Amino acid sequence: MENTFNTPGESSDATPLHADSSGEIQPTTTTTSSESMAETSLESLSSAGVEGQENVPSTETSDSTAFASRTNLSHLSRHADAIRQELSKVIVGQQALAELLLTAILADGHVLLEGVPGVAKTLTAKLLARTLDVPFSRLQFTPDLMPSDVLGTSVFRPNKADFEFRPGPIFASIVLIDEINRAPAKTQSALFEVMEERQVTQDGTRYTVPDPFVVLATQNPIEQEGTYRLPEAQLDRFLFKLNVGYPSVEEEVSILQGHHAGFGGTPLDAVRAVLTADDLRGLREQVRRQHVEPKLLEYIARLVGQTRVHKGLYLGASPRASLALLNGAKALAALRGRDFVTPEDVQYLASPVLRHRIQLTPEREMEGSTADDIVKQILQQIEVPR
Repeated sequence: MENTFNTPGESSDATPLHADSSGEIQPTTTTTSSESMAETSLESLSSAGVEGQENVPSTETSDSTAFASRTNLSHLSRHADAIRQELSKVIVGQQALAELLLTAILADGHVLLEGVPGVAKTLTAKLLARTLDVPFSRLQFTPDLMPSDVLGTSVFRPNKADFEFRPGPIFASIVLIDEINRAPAKTQSALFEVMEERQVTQDGTRYTVPDPFVVLATQNPIEQEGTYRLPEAQLDRFLFKLNVGYPSVEEEVSILQGHHAGFGGTPLDAVRAVLTADDLRGLREQVRRQHVEPKLLEYIARLVGQTRVHKGLYLGASPRASLALLNGAKALAALRGRDFVTPEDVQYLASPVLRHRIQLTPEREMEGSTADDIVKQILQQIEVPR
């Protein structure tokens, strides 16, 4: 198992690991005034349906009008383009995958990457981590992996006559878990708390992980020998499940040409960091302020609610799926240059958000249906708001 990580005490972006007078470590919070968090009223949204529409400055000069101006997304767009450019130095194609990974990062969500061996799942995750100037660690999940190998353990210090917590590799901002389904249920359960609450409880003391904190996990859908099915509670903690497919013929020719020309191997040094932790926190705050029409909130609720009554499903999506659709749609709209969410954003993310949160009935599985097929049916059944 390869563990390369920075403990929170070694990085200014990480939360210090020390307990207060009550013996607990409380997460650091940032207080934001309600005025700065207020969403701008966008009464003219219905007439702005084109991606990347430029902001039209108001002719009025009052302070209240200046405060109500549209969000400037140029800073976010520059950083996103820089990350895409860095990834393209090594990865051929996979533009849609890169966009969805960036969407998850901006939406503060975890990602499960599924694909056959050799389609650059792990490499893409490592390259994405290198574009961010934050602590990174990698875990190779195996059947003999223990929870303490992930979370950390308490070590007795004779000179202090006390136990000292030594953090594990989970205490990093970007955590790559390779072959996540190869660890048993006992180790999988160690991820429940940290993925949802961004903290680890050890010997009655809570330790917060660095902010930002993102888990990028990979798994192989074909080889099932020596693997364990991920619990539904853990799958629900992933914002997206992304299926990584084969490259096209043209893309594979480009891969072969690059390798033949001496570009073989994994040149990670070619990728540089273009985004700091502070930059990412600022971009996420900007994404959270994206405008969403009330009718779109109802549209999301209807889509997710339909999974709970669909005859082809015996397990529907939870309200966490609705929140994932909302947060993901905000981030995707920002990446595409808009400060408002459209129904198309929600539809585009419906499969990545829902495919791992729903389960088909045995009859539908025997018919050869997939979760994506059911999601497409639901999208066709629900009226699209306009």
